[in-house]
Amino acid sequence: MQLRHLLDHKGRDVYSVRSGASVREAVELLAKRNVGALVVTSPSGGLEGILSERDVARRLFEDDTGVLEKRVADVMTPVVTTCTSATSVTEVMALMTEERIRHVPVVDGGHLVGLVSIGDVVRSRIEELENDRRDLLEYVGAR
Repeated sequence: MQLRHLLDHKGRDVYSVRSGASVREAVELLAKRNVGALVVTSPSGGLEGILSERDVARRLFEDDTGVLEKRVADVMTPVVTTCTSATSVTEVMALMTEERIRHVPVVDGGHLVGLVSIGDVVRSRIEELENDRRDLLEYVGAR
């Protein structure tokens, strides 16, 4: 299954934060929206990085003084691994495993069209396996 189908089912909402915002503002948005990562955008709306709960936790461990008052740009991951809506769920699952990441922005033609998490990928894969199981049971039952 391609990610475009996953996004059609899940939705294409992407929560973002500006790189100049405080980490406190970003953490509030993470909590309010109940998400694990925010896409970091430049003033022109371009993809500048990604900020995950993991980024914040690591920074707190490294330097617990004033982390919430720092700018998002100081804590985010600036090099973002992306994929396209034509990427398969299996491909993005392998990418997440190889890169040890949990969130991947989906970019088509230079435009952000969605964000997939490891939870989205696992949920999709489980649904696919359940459909395969059901189809096999129907096939065996028809014999």
